[in-house]
Amino acid sequence: MYHVPDQQGKLAVVTGANSGTGKEAAKALASAGATVILAVRTLAKGEQARREILAAHPAAEVEVRRVDLADLSSVQEFADQMIKDGRPLDLLLNNAGVMMPPVRHETKDGFELQIGSNFLGPFALTVRLLPLLLQAPAPRVATMSSGQANRATIRFDDMNWTNDYKPVPAYGQSKLADLLMSQHLADLATRKGWPLLSTGAHPGSARTNLASNGPTMGGRPPLLLQVLGRIVPSQSAAGGAQPLLYAATSPDATQAGYYGPRWSMVGPAAPAKLPRSSADKAIAARLWTLAEKLTGVSVPAQL
Repeated sequence: MYHVPDQQGKLAVVTGANSGTGKEAAKALASAGATVILAVRTLAKGEQARREILAAHPAAEVEVRRVDLADLSSVQEFADQMIKDGRPLDLLLNNAGVMMPPVRHETKDGFELQIGSNFLGPFALTVRLLPLLLQAPAPRVATMSSGQANRATIRFDDMNWTNDYKPVPAYGQSKLADLLMSQHLADLATRKGWPLLSTGAHPGSARTNLASNGPTMGGRPPLLLQVLGRIVPSQSAAGGAQPLLYAATSPDATQAGYYGPRWSMVGPAAPAKLPRSSADKAIAARLWTLAEKLTGVSVPAQL
């Protein structure tokens, strides 16, 4: 297992930290000395996760705050409170997401649920928190993608899947979008001379409720999930969190780096091969511009 280096004095925000890879990442960061904000949609579940972390690490500094990534007003409220607090943000782990609901759902803002929750919400959160991130000496944004990004494309003509919704390709698109976001943010940081490191990760096949909750949201679970659950090797949520933790804290992680399990689905964290589609800077820039338009959030001119 990856050993998180000393994080004393650092502030970290982990989305989706009430369960699965998010909770495991938050626990590891807290045990390494970071002050960790569990950014969760349901406060009661976040408080339960906080109690579990404190039971294992009584001296940990852990706080629960609400953010619903499927609601851009909630994202703004969370970010505004962080900025009001005024403490530099060292680490942002974009981990939360929803996976393959069999029927199409929409966010509060009218986006298809997966592209809204997995990409547009995290995009808005990341951009709104940039002022705090850039106050930290060596900030990092680590964004969780998925192996499904390897087979995905961005449907610029219908990114919201208003026609012929398919759960698996829609999920893949949202996770490719996450990876493109991490790549463009890395490019932006390099061009602007920011000290920020933007990285991506994927968990391989991890046993979390991500793969069980989404498919229960109406209809039958996608056949792909039913098959993969029976034949593909898997690892614990703690194992699935290792690539994200590596991306967020390893001194060996690089700008625009991408990390996953060494043996694709399972294993210790290691550099992963970027899908060719995620290395297209023109597509990444086009998607970033579209995300700015859809969310109404853009990088402040003074940064």
